[in-house]
Amino acid sequence: MISAAAWCYLVAAHGSFWRTNQRLPRGAGPGPAAQAGAWPSVAAVVPARNEAESLPVTLPALLAQDYPGEFRVFLVDDNSDDGTPAIAAELGEKAARDGGAPLIVVGGQPRPDGWAGKVWAMTQGFAAAQSTSTTATATTTTSVTALPAYVLFTDADISWAPHALRDLVRSAESDDRALVSQMALLRAETRWERVIVPAFVYFFAQLYPFRKVNDPKSRTAGAAGGCMLVKRSALADAGGLEMIKGALIDDVALGTLLKRRGSRAWLGLTTDIRSSRPYPDLASLWHMIARSAYVQLRYNPLLLAGTIIGLLVLYVAPVAGTLAALIAAAAGSTGAAVALTGIAGLTGWALMTASYLPMLRLYGLSPFRAPTLPLIAALYAAMTADSARRHYSGRAVSWRGRTAARV
Repeated sequence: MISAAAWCYLVAAHGSFWRTNQRLPRGAGPGPAAQAGAWPSVAAVVPARNEAESLPVTLPALLAQDYPGEFRVFLVDDNSDDGTPAIAAELGEKAARDGGAPLIVVGGQPRPDGWAGKVWAMTQGFAAAQSTSTTATATTTTSVTALPAYVLFTDADISWAPHALRDLVRSAESDDRALVSQMALLRAETRWERVIVPAFVYFFAQLYPFRKVNDPKSRTAGAAGGCMLVKRSALADAGGLEMIKGALIDDVALGTLLKRRGSRAWLGLTTDIRSSRPYPDLASLWHMIARSAYVQLRYNPLLLAGTIIGLLVLYVAPVAGTLAALIAAAAGSTGAAVALTGIAGLTGWALMTASYLPMLRLYGLSPFRAPTLPLIAALYAAMTADSARRHYSGRAVSWRGRTAARV
């Protein structure tokens, strides 16, 4: 009954987290016919470590953005050993011949103590974007005459539709948003990707309801690391990326930093920006979840226990109650307790199933998968417990093969 009551609240009053209608606002920013000078300048920062396979798939589309204003891409090579800088340089030269955005490859420097690997890479790209004379290490020398108005933080495995950047800037300009972030459509092609990935986005939205993130009056803050368009002046006023230097979940940390400084932020879903990162088996998906789950809980054993118990009560209890009532009824029990248990179980299960349908529809998957959400939640509880086990056993969190010091 507690679970059923919780689901009534979640579906009716928790920021409509289960809906997938938080899409990029199309405000009255600079129109498509505007002259190039009317559009603010943008610098994209792409941290890249051992991304030789991803870049040929994703980087050309980013460099070929249909953006009327000044646009440059700063790819930060975080000491790759698979030829990432050379491949990026080759792709940059080809894009330049085709009229694409200039690419500046920034050689990564050793990570200082106390910095998370990805945030350090982002910081180096941000610094290069603000430099008045930046030298490309692999393509060409480019003179930058003005600071960019916006910095786009994205990942090397993200594929961009041609108009995506223009839409982001229009949305930011239309309502004075310091942060516009979109959750990239993750890959859901293999069997286990179709099981885990939609639930991952669903749970993320439950934890950070997009509508609450987008409400200036709400304290809820967050972002999606694959696509974060940030107003440069707002980030500088907030103290820069150094303020989140140790953050292993950089997107949520950045969104929280900006919103708590009074900046307007927006977070939503999209199909125009997609992740090409493959997760071919359960082991790779398990690592993706387990590497950050205990970090999200701030390494707090009490939060860990509460989270696991909460997942089991919220998702597994309705199924257990339904089955218990059916078994009792089959055995001849027809009392009020049995009836209430069955009704509460079915109510909670039905509500969670209905709330999962929009996410499955977004990913083009069968609605018949929705009733299995309790099993997926139990799997996530196991991944969360394993994340804590890894922490206490001394296994550090890693980003693209680079380990980070335990906090």
